Amino acid sequence: MSNQVTEFDPKAFRRALGNFATGITVVTAQTPDGVKTGVTANSFNSVSLEPALILWSIDKRSGSCEIFEKATHFAVNILAADQIEISNHFARPSEDKFAGVEYTEGFGGAPLLPHTSACFQCESYETVDGGDHWILIGKVVAFEDAGRAPLLYHQGSYSVVMPHSRFPAKQDDQPAAVERLKSRFENNYYYLMLQATRAYQADYTPLQLSSGLRTSEARMLMVLQETPKLSRDELLKEVNMPDQEVDNAIEILKSKGLVTCNENCFTITEAGHDQAEALWKLSLQEQDKMFGQFSEEELATFKKVLKGLAGL
Repeated sequence: MSNQVTEFDPKAFRRALGNFATGITVVTAQTPDGVKTGVTANSFNSVSLEPALILWSIDKRSGSCEIFEKATHFAVNILAADQIEISNHFARPSEDKFAGVEYTEGFGGAPLLPHTSACFQCESYETVDGGDHWILIGKVVAFEDAGRAPLLYHQGSYSVVMPHSRFPAKQDDQPAAVERLKSRFENNYYYLMLQATRAYQADYTPLQLSSGLRTSEARMLMVLQETPKLSRDELLKEVNMPDQEVDNAIEILKSKGLVTCNENCFTITEAGHDQAEALWKLSLQEQDKMFGQFSEEELATFKKVLKGLAGL
């Protein structure tokens, strides 16, 4: 088609790509003369089983490109759900990214991080030109599978795996064995909590997105309403987002006139207050709709149970 669009707003394009949920990795390498690097990346993917090949990509402007070019091997450390700080650490520029970081050395001296979900040690196999990125293909020479729950990235925020419902909402003529299994699940508290959360999100998330803000952007705005003036580092501690995505979300909020930045601190605007209030109102409306069928006594007990489980 001759009228195909080939140029996009880079921020809008990146935002759209964020709809694809990915895992998060820290890819590490060491040159023969001992120079190490590690970069946070969510571009990891499998290529081939025979031979065992994987790939990931790195921005051509990255200062780490030369190290990966010289290294004979690299390691893909797939982060576990509790390794947000590791992700943020390796996403920031630093002269010595491994200062104070625990690691061991694998093939080619590539640093291997502990307590990850999995790790793939790779021999450098091929580098492919991919626009503004280099696509690095590695041949897997060793791997470890710890099976820990992975850290995910979705719509600008860190996320975690939530198992999908085993059973559809409506079922007719289920075999007796399946019905017995269903009965077991429906008497399991963890399973019921997952189903309740999923049902809540199914109704609430589309309403929240109708505000024109992603969940991560809405969360940031609501945090700034509660604490009107925060530095970047303070904001990073309050929101569940990767380092770079804080900057992206702030730019979007600033472009909408919801947030300003003065003296290295972020402040919510009057329009931002109005938007945050609208988000809270929407949240309370959904809460009333979902919990309106229960008595105050039942809700008080429910809140007590939730706080107990959360350690609050």
